[in-house]
Amino acid sequence: MHGKTKSSGAGLAAALVTVLTLTLSGCSTETTAPATARGGAAADAKGSFGPVDCRKAKCIALTFDAGPAEDTPRLLDVLKEKKVPATFFLLGKNHVLKHPDTVRRIAAEGHEVANHTWTHGILTDKEPDEIRAELERTQLAIEEITGKRPRLMRPPQGRTDDTVSTISKELGLAQILWSATAKDYSTNDSALIRKRILDQAGKDGIILLHDIYKGTVPAVPGIIDTLKERGYTFVTVPQLMAPAEPEPGTVYRP
Repeated sequence: MHGKTKSSGAGLAAALVTVLTLTLSGCSTETTAPATARGGAAADAKGSFGPVDCRKAKCIALTFDAGPAEDTPRLLDVLKEKKVPATFFLLGKNHVLKHPDTVRRIAAEGHEVANHTWTHGILTDKEPDEIRAELERTQLAIEEITGKRPRLMRPPQGRTDDTVSTISKELGLAQILWSATAKDYSTNDSALIRKRILDQAGKDGIILLHDIYKGTVPAVPGIIDTLKERGYTFVTVPQLMAPAEPEPGTVYRP
């Protein structure tokens, strides 16, 4: 790396800017805010808002990616104690298959079980058959454990395109991005993780965390307590957009 020319260094810098832009933007396709979906369905609704009406409540959704893992049962204990529902975007290989009892518990305790692909491969880098396999294998594995196929998926790194959207639609999967992230893959500092989320939290927001990193689960109680003090009600992602139903293929981002 140190032997590269100046022009190569400039090219690397440009590539890093491109990666950062993609990471921050999530995707380049059109997105729909959950609140917009909710508002569009409200005129025809007949009270199908679930446990809370997010038109009136200050709602926010807590989501966890890339598990289940060793710390997930402890996270579930926290969520149960604080009566907070969450949405779990699960990885198939080495996670769903390795922790079936935890997957079963996530579903049994009322959380939304969702799809985060089989291997965490970047879907926009794959051929259509590979994209389908990444999603479908996880769908089947979760269904075998819980008896129910997920209706939501989160593309790794938030990267999606028209091909991913088409295949997601075929598989009955809405795509869910986020509005707040702690970048907890880069730090085990629980206080920093908590601060980053609290600084970004907003009404109708979707929080992205990972229950596979050591600093994350210890940060969750403080995040929950502070946001409750600020008047937030925690909901699952589908509850956030109720009475609208997640539309397969659509990309949702607050």
